Amino acid sequence: MTFEESARLSTVPPSGIRRFFEIAEEYDDIISLGVGEPDFAPPWSARDAAIASLERGQTSYTANRGMRELRERIVDDVGSRYGLDYDADEEVLVTAGASEAIDLAFRAFHDPGDKVAVAQPCYLSYVPSATLAGADVVDVPTREADDFKLTREVLEASGASEAETLVMCYPNNPTGATMTRAELEPVAEFAREHDLQVFSDEIYAELTYEHDHASIASFPGMRERTVVFSGFSKAYAMTGLRLGYALAPPAAIEAMNRIHQYTMLSAPTTAQHAAVDALDNCDDDVAEMRAQYDRRRNYLLSRFDDMGIDCFPASGAFYVFPKCPWDDADAFAEALIEEEGVAVVPGHVFGAGGEGHLRVTYATSMSDLKEAMARIESFIG
Repeated sequence: MTFEESARLSTVPPSGIRRFFEIAEEYDDIISLGVGEPDFAPPWSARDAAIASLERGQTSYTANRGMRELRERIVDDVGSRYGLDYDADEEVLVTAGASEAIDLAFRAFHDPGDKVAVAQPCYLSYVPSATLAGADVVDVPTREADDFKLTREVLEASGASEAETLVMCYPNNPTGATMTRAELEPVAEFAREHDLQVFSDEIYAELTYEHDHASIASFPGMRERTVVFSGFSKAYAMTGLRLGYALAPPAAIEAMNRIHQYTMLSAPTTAQHAAVDALDNCDDDVAEMRAQYDRRRNYLLSRFDDMGIDCFPASGAFYVFPKCPWDDADAFAEALIEEEGVAVVPGHVFGAGGEGHLRVTYATSMSDLKEAMARIESFIG
């Protein structure tokens, strides 16, 4: 007997990033500007809370939806920061990372043949998750001319009005683009007019540098049609603790939890204790990390400008999205690893609209960034 993958899985390609990580593993002295993971450790206060929970033996399952104490803290946090009003008992689901929440939503709300409009370039999991749920993906390519913001014009041109769901991520991975309240209003209007449900990935909400984050769920008529995804991996540097959450109306959370309780059962208990402390005590730590990211962002933008490389002026997350100096971004990324030991990711692996760009993360130390940029300058010279 041989195992044969399902027809649905056969349409899902391997991660476009993986190839470049595998190439990088063959070399010594690699500086990776490709992985979207903070170089900071979680705040000490949150780590102490995690350690204390282990010492107390608090390692049992929690409620499927997550510890009530954590759900209450999440509701208070998004209410005070973004004006979102949710019920801790019925409208919050704590998950094993935001990625699990995203997967749950695709599976809970789509049948084979449904259309899902995905604003791109985007996080790598959206399209495969939609495909594995049996949905058909409608590419909505944002444009550099619009600063990679989602506009009514691109929504209409792409046929997004025929979809059941619009998927969006701001602050954006991979471009670093953000959207203001004024820029989100036409998107909200479009969703209301065409009765779209919205999946809004706001995992980078804490990491904006030029204006405050605005959630599309805070607009009139949007809360009832939106699932908001967020978590603790980026702002709190808790990637390996695998903790995220979804905010949505009661019926949506109930549907997602029905899958969650049969697969993950509950999010990691130790991570939940750390997250309670993070929300209570770690605002200053987040502010310090954000200031460091902003310093690094400005450094990269300045250095690419010095090299004569056109670079989109990213204003959120921890990525910049420069134009590739070569016509072939794959060849450029491979040669940069092989000759200079610097890993970046071609923009096209993040979907429509990313062609001709590179994703470069500044979630690494300033000393590594300076060395990497010196190597890139040498390489293109």
